[in-house]
Amino acid sequence: MNLSKILKNVFLVVIFGLVVTACATKKSVKTTTESKTTTKAAETQKTDPIEKLDALMQGDVYIGSDTVGELASGVPDRVFFATNETILTTASRETLRKQAAWLRQNSDVTVVVEGHADERGTREYNLALGERRANAAKDYLMTYGVSSDRIKVLSYGKERPVDSGSNPLSWSKNRRSVTVKAN
Repeated sequence: MNLSKILKNVFLVVIFGLVVTACATKKSVKTTTESKTTTKAAETQKTDPIEKLDALMQGDVYIGSDTVGELASGVPDRVFFATNETILTTASRETLRKQAAWLRQNSDVTVVVEGHADERGTREYNLALGERRANAAKDYLMTYGVSSDRIKVLSYGKERPVDSGSNPLSWSKNRRSVTVKAN
């Protein structure tokens, strides 16, 4: 009698497992036209993110302009950095030269250079990294004749992302320093 109960329970568990597995399996029937369309869409989705990254990033440094504002007419307000880096890229130096020229022409303007980091890393690490980035931009502006009295440095670390995504493109947009008019 005990053996028949055990066999009955085993049989019920096996049947239950088969029912759950059958319900979890998703079968789809597509016509030939739907398959071709789906395949083309899948290929497009596979290549588009890579092409988008190539167009907006050089290495892991953002080179796009969709998040860039202007300090003044024709003068971009931000520069971008590689992961865990404070070294200025060629494009960053060109932007900072434009900022310095504008600041020399407008000697009554003071600025705040904000340093930012992406979401990865601790709060403390990113605050320190943001400060080093802002100081790198400040130092470069000073080499082009802008007085240090006119430049303040402020680090936000990862606290103020410009792009809240969690992917390489979003991270590259957030690794930046931004020059903002203080007065």
